[in-house]
Amino acid sequence: MGSVMYEIMQQEIRPLLAVDIIEQLHRQFALLSGGRGQEGSPIITFPEFSGFNEVSDEDFINVVTYLTSIPSMDAASIGFIIILDRRKDKWNSAIASLARIAGSFPGNLQLVLVLKPSRFLQRAIADVSMRLHRDDFKLKVPIVMLNSLSDLHGYIDKGQLTCDLGGTLDYCHSQWIHHRTAIENFALTVKSTAQMLQQFGTDLAETELPNDVQCTKDLLITHTEKHDKLKDELKLAVKQGNTLLSCIKDQATKAESHILNPDEVENQTTVERLLAQLDETENAFEQFWSRHHLKLEQCLQLRHFEQDFKEVKVSLDGLSEALLGLSDTGDCVARVEQLLGELKTLEDKAQECLEKAQLQAQHGDQLIQSNHYAIDSIRPKCVELRRICDDFSNEAKKKRDVLTKSLEILKRIDEVNQWCESGVYLLASQAVDRCQTQEGAEAALQDIERYMKTAKEQQLSHLKELNNQYEVVLSELLKSKVQTALKTLNDVQEMFEKRHASLKKLSTKQTRPVQPVAPRPESSPKRPSPKIPHPTPPTSHRKTTDNSSTNRQPSDAELAKRKNIRKAKGGIKIEVMHEGGQGGSSHILMNNETEESLSNRRSHIMNELIETERLYVEELQSIIEGYAAALDDPELIYLIPPSLENKKEVLFGNLPEIYQFHQKIFLKELENSAEKPELVGTCFLKRKEELQIYEKYCQNKPRSEALWRQCGDSMFFQECQKRLDHKLSLDAYLLKPVQRITKYQLMLKEMLKCSKNPEGTAELEEAQATVLDIIKSVNDSMHQIAITGFEGSLNDLGKLLMQGSFNVWTDHKKGHSKVKDLARFKPMQRHLFLYHKMILFCKKREEMTDGHEKSPSYSFKHSLKMGSVGITENVKGDIKKFEIWYNGREEVYIIQAPSMDVKNTWVSEIRKVLTSQLEACREASQLHQKITENIYHAPMRNMRKTALRQSDSSSPETGYRRSDSGPNMRQKRDLG
Repeated sequence: MGSVMYEIMQQEIRPLLAVDIIEQLHRQFALLSGGRGQEGSPIITFPEFSGFNEVSDEDFINVVTYLTSIPSMDAASIGFIIILDRRKDKWNSAIASLARIAGSFPGNLQLVLVLKPSRFLQRAIADVSMRLHRDDFKLKVPIVMLNSLSDLHGYIDKGQLTCDLGGTLDYCHSQWIHHRTAIENFALTVKSTAQMLQQFGTDLAETELPNDVQCTKDLLITHTEKHDKLKDELKLAVKQGNTLLSCIKDQATKAESHILNPDEVENQTTVERLLAQLDETENAFEQFWSRHHLKLEQCLQLRHFEQDFKEVKVSLDGLSEALLGLSDTGDCVARVEQLLGELKTLEDKAQECLEKAQLQAQHGDQLIQSNHYAIDSIRPKCVELRRICDDFSNEAKKKRDVLTKSLEILKRIDEVNQWCESGVYLLASQAVDRCQTQEGAEAALQDIERYMKTAKEQQLSHLKELNNQYEVVLSELLKSKVQTALKTLNDVQEMFEKRHASLKKLSTKQTRPVQPVAPRPESSPKRPSPKIPHPTPPTSHRKTTDNSSTNRQPSDAELAKRKNIRKAKGGIKIEVMHEGGQGGSSHILMNNETEESLSNRRSHIMNELIETERLYVEELQSIIEGYAAALDDPELIYLIPPSLENKKEVLFGNLPEIYQFHQKIFLKELENSAEKPELVGTCFLKRKEELQIYEKYCQNKPRSEALWRQCGDSMFFQECQKRLDHKLSLDAYLLKPVQRITKYQLMLKEMLKCSKNPEGTAELEEAQATVLDIIKSVNDSMHQIAITGFEGSLNDLGKLLMQGSFNVWTDHKKGHSKVKDLARFKPMQRHLFLYHKMILFCKKREEMTDGHEKSPSYSFKHSLKMGSVGITENVKGDIKKFEIWYNGREEVYIIQAPSMDVKNTWVSEIRKVLTSQLEACREASQLHQKITENIYHAPMRNMRKTALRQSDSSSPETGYRRSDSGPNMRQKRDLG
């Protein structure tokens, strides 16, 4: 039924077209030949038509209405000229036709020209009839009776008349009908084409970008095919218009003397305008398509980039893990050489992957330079790739450096050990009996000196230098081996030196006998002499502030005093240290002066609060008495607009309730606190519940503003404003309650700044928090009432804790494949509402309200029960992101806050909700456990005690284990 009514309405408002009355037009009982009168009036001709009186009223009205709609508005406003040709008709029939035209002609008539019947008798009757009834006809339309065509030519130029009226105007009715139908058909084509392009553009704008390569390819192909199809239809429409325009122009060029009449010129102008409109629509659509196509191509580039990034990152992570697992410690040369070989193999294997990662990062740089729309997503990935490559290269370089230095040390250790082994073998191989002779001792001495020289040649002492140089990177095992090798080297060299000294003595010729002499005893070490305290140098005497003659160290209090720093309200005063350490004290801010200043400020703020409160109450009273009460004033009832009837509560909300509260209660309590401003916080805390009336007022504010936009310019409100002598209109005064609740928290904040006395400070802080909480509740409720599409009651979700707009990404680990396909890389703009029991995801929509400012609404999209929600507070790559996951991370929602403060506030609030739920579960579990123990375990324990007393064979351990297993099992079930 609804669709039928819609079609009927559409038919009613659609203009009349030639195709709708094509049969009636072909009957030619009325023509619009294109001729014009002297002032440019369009001429409508009613030619000889024997069946004119048989034409139905509906057909007559349709044809005449259609003909009068064709000329331009300027021409139609001048007025139409009607030529009624009844030369071959009877006068009675002519009179009937004239009356029909005059009675139902829809346009503005300027003149009616009637060609009277040419037969003698009918003309005589016409003359008599016109003399008798001329005044009747003049009352209806201006009529001129004509006896011949020559009389007609006196009113209308021959060039504006068709040949059947003795004129030269070229007119073909069938061609005229063909042109009209073609023009109107082309106009419909242009309109439908524009609608199709607009709808396609809307579909493109609302398309969500896919989250993978294949879906993006499919979407790009689908949209391109639709675009090409629409482009073909657009070309056909343009071709149709050009063909029609050529037909109209050809009519003018078929004869040199032919000039297009005004209607034909207007037809040509109409077609040209439609073609221009079509061209403009095409250009606008192509520009939009170009941007959309670019975005789809960039999306495909992004999906390829993301896919390649994941592949490269997996490979790099595997290589990094393998590199970290590669040891950089070896206990011998062969092991270190093996590790270096493994490192070289790993680096060769990673080379291709690293180059691919660098190319991938360069590709990301190119996307960023090309103004890609997802720069914020591409840049972190490029940074991540380069970081992983750098980390791998640095770690590989570090390991190679450690292994190379370890190999150098180990080779040097091997050289030292080999030299020591050969040296020990050399010492052991020297025969003692051969060294007893001078010649034998000299030969052995040469061998020793020669071998000791090889130690210098091989630079064995360089091991110690290498150890000192590489000590930071060497492992403890390698350091131990170095120390062992150095000790061995030192021992062997010492052995060589002793052997060298012995052989030296043996090889020296003795000239006299050597007497062994006992060594002289060394003198015993002297005991350290007791330290004699150094005399304290005399101190110079200086004048001190207390005229003390002792040179004592200044106390902490004096040091603080010398700094001469005094903090006071409004800044810090610093005094300059005088010579000799004295500081002036003339600028010290006294506490009593500070307190006096703060007291004055408190009094000033309190006075301002009371005065503005009185003014506020007066303004509310003027609104209620001057506007709301005036709606019932009989003197003004005729000025009240219909849209305002029975809408007083919508316009003013609960303003009378607010007025009564402030006038009777709150103002008096503030005035009673005038002598003790520091206790003003108790006024707000005491009336915490009553102040909630502002939430109801603000919730009604959008309805009030919408009603004001409808009727705010009415005479009723102007008269009320004039009586009240208000400089501002009512809507400005209706904002006063919203402004007042905000003003309270500012004044409390100022009061806190100058309240250093502990008395009342806590109440002020709590009062400010209360007012801020009311403002937040008001703000949140204003958003909450704009939620649409939520099935269920919002009241069942508990208190609204937070609301705000975020960027949201989704990641569904499980579920239907379509869900994964719809997972979007492009962030969704979502407005979140956090309740005790649930979190709602909504889409914010800006809607025009009666052509005025935009009012937001929130279309419900998704919800999560807080009982199944988990939170991850930090997300890698962006400090403003956090995660909300659902059902063990089956669904993950990555949420990006507009700032860190917003993120921290939301994370804290969600954590509180989850903690309170956990505590509630624990309390319920403990209560359940206590009830179960009282019902079940107490009787069981009594039974066991009885059984133990009755039976000696019962095992108390068994009973203990049984009683202990019950709670554990219950705990598992509860947790499950």
